[in-house]
Amino acid sequence: MGFAMSFFSWTEWAVLLLWFAAVLTPLFYAVRTRTSLAMGITVSVLLGAVVQVLWSMLYNWGLVDIWVWNDFVLVPVRAFEPGFIHTLASAGFLHSQGDMMHVLGNVIILALVGVPLEQRLGSARFAMVYVIGLLGGSLGWVAFNAESYTPALGASGAAFGLLGAYLAGWPKDEIPFPILLIRPWPVVFIALLYFGLELLRAFSTMESGTSSGVAHMAHIGGFVAAYALLPLVARGGPVELGVVDGGPSQGAAHSAKRRRIKASMTDLSSLDDPWTSAGYEVPKHLREPLKNLMQASDEPETRAAWMEHLADAGSCPVCEASLGLVERSTGPHLQCSVNTDHLEWPPR
Repeated sequence: MGFAMSFFSWTEWAVLLLWFAAVLTPLFYAVRTRTSLAMGITVSVLLGAVVQVLWSMLYNWGLVDIWVWNDFVLVPVRAFEPGFIHTLASAGFLHSQGDMMHVLGNVIILALVGVPLEQRLGSARFAMVYVIGLLGGSLGWVAFNAESYTPALGASGAAFGLLGAYLAGWPKDEIPFPILLIRPWPVVFIALLYFGLELLRAFSTMESGTSSGVAHMAHIGGFVAAYALLPLVARGGPVELGVVDGGPSQGAAHSAKRRRIKASMTDLSSLDDPWTSAGYEVPKHLREPLKNLMQASDEPETRAAWMEHLADAGSCPVCEASLGLVERSTGPHLQCSVNTDHLEWPPR
């Protein structure tokens, strides 16, 4: 097949070069400044779509005649020809000018799923996952439509790849996502909902024998490829697979809360222990853990651990009731389970 670029006018060359600049500049900026690659890709896809809309306007004004991306869309029959092998990737940065809702859907996934996934993987591993989803989607479409001359385009394969990778790595993370309501949803729910709906649509299309205009097999291919290869890509990464901490956004909130608690905790070295301050002798079996509590409890978790040990092993010096551990904004507190006037330490 020949190249459409050989017939371009200067206006069509200008539009194509503008598209390249719109797509590549956010990616280069993200890499150079070490900012979020996921957001760079999101902006790249969005700006690329804007240039495509610009082409439509120029076409309506009679300034362009050729659709300038003919050599960059994925056409299965030519996909593996040496001159068109690049279309396996370039098609992922193109969309139909008449379906901007498709662009918006992909942008939402790229931003809201991509950013926390990049925080889990790091930028380099995230880039690998994105490429796996992009190529997996393209190869999945070609495999099921090998004899087709119909062009395929869109970032959906890569977007579904992000969902598959996140499901494989950290399914219990919660990320803000617009499903009925914009609120945190578990990744396992988001990913399986999208994948399940896509399977139903693909089977429906196969049974009816009519094309829906959507490359369902590309979506499924990207999802499956990224899901299968995520454990290999993430091996040795910054975050252990399957860790349950609520997700990157919840992790940041937890860290901020922990810093506030630590800043407001009472310095125990300036206090008497609760038994001595109440005029009682410290029980022998509590002396060592109490010493550790007084000397090595600058961190909220350490303080809570030693207080929990004291609560389990000791009792109220006044009424002999059991002791309890209470988490407050000023850190963990040890108190009598019957009457806090008997023992609450550190005192408020």
